[in-house]
Amino acid sequence: MRCFYSPKNKIYTMANMKAARWHAAKDIRVEETTVPSPGKNQVQIEVQFAGICGSDLHEYTHGPMLIPFDKPYPLNGHQGVTTLGHEFAGIVNEVGENVKNIKKGDRVVVEPIFKNPESPFIANGQYNLSEPLGFVGLTSNGGFAKYTVVEDYMVHKIPDSMSFEQGALVEPAAVAVYAVLQSGLKIGQSCVIFGAGPIGLLCVQAAIAAGATTVVVVDVAEKRLEKALSIGASYVINGKSENIPQQVRDLTNGGADIFLDAAGVQATFDAGLASLKNGGTAVLVALFGKPVSHDAFTQVVREITIKGIIAYRNIFPEVINLIATGRMPVEKLVTSKIKLDNIVKDGFEALVTNPSEVKILVDINN
Repeated sequence: MRCFYSPKNKIYTMANMKAARWHAAKDIRVEETTVPSPGKNQVQIEVQFAGICGSDLHEYTHGPMLIPFDKPYPLNGHQGVTTLGHEFAGIVNEVGENVKNIKKGDRVVVEPIFKNPESPFIANGQYNLSEPLGFVGLTSNGGFAKYTVVEDYMVHKIPDSMSFEQGALVEPAAVAVYAVLQSGLKIGQSCVIFGAGPIGLLCVQAAIAAGATTVVVVDVAEKRLEKALSIGASYVINGKSENIPQQVRDLTNGGADIFLDAAGVQATFDAGLASLKNGGTAVLVALFGKPVSHDAFTQVVREITIKGIIAYRNIFPEVINLIATGRMPVEKLVTSKIKLDNIVKDGFEALVTNPSEVKILVDINN
């Protein structure tokens, strides 16, 4: 807790702030909480803009999922009521005594993955595979607040030319860029993306930046298909139409080289694999809510590669550069900017009920 001395009243008072805090499914409250102070290896950030992620939405509708509710998160002891938000940008306000590479006033974004120092995956750079899996705003308090505290290794500086709105989209853009890199997509190849939510649309931008010449997007929401075309998709297909794999094969000269599943259901998994050319690669980007069945014989005889990914690793500087140089115009995905006080009605409920909403940013200072 932090206290401030008031000369007028000659007393010490605790500093409070508003935060959007998860209490249970369908129970997010904007309420007063104490301003957090950084530990020795931590950084306190004054948040400017924060995005609502699909994982935040899952916690709102079905949680707890990643929020530690029954027992504490082992790396920091966090449990229960949680300030959500892991897609955010802001200004460094205070640093712990051991922090050397970050200073007060730096403009920054946060790579919110916790690293377990005892995990063998840390030494080889595969920190996104270390366990127990944890993220700021889920296994710690996050960015839907005026101030938040994160580990120093999570903090990345952004150039003055990048807006804080763009900065709030670095984290989800990193998911998309990592997916495309893991797919092995090459210049001149084709890609089909199932799901035109924020991650699917960012995958469109990442695939184009990587050199894909044909990008096909499949979704059931017409407004999102329109958005896909507006940001550069070559073709769109309504997911309610007939024989989608054949449509994709017709558009990609016999089948797509790469399939990115950003929807994560049985129907997209099946149709996406059937849309690939023999020897193609599927990358599962979405967090599948239910198990899927799979015909392994067909995978073998068609020599299809299926790869799952979790988050990202070692790419935040490159993603920041892609956005700062205009190669990924992520700001085109923002459909609303809202106040923290209205985050439930104008944010979470809007995303549940209105398919025209893509990426909603919370303006913390509004």
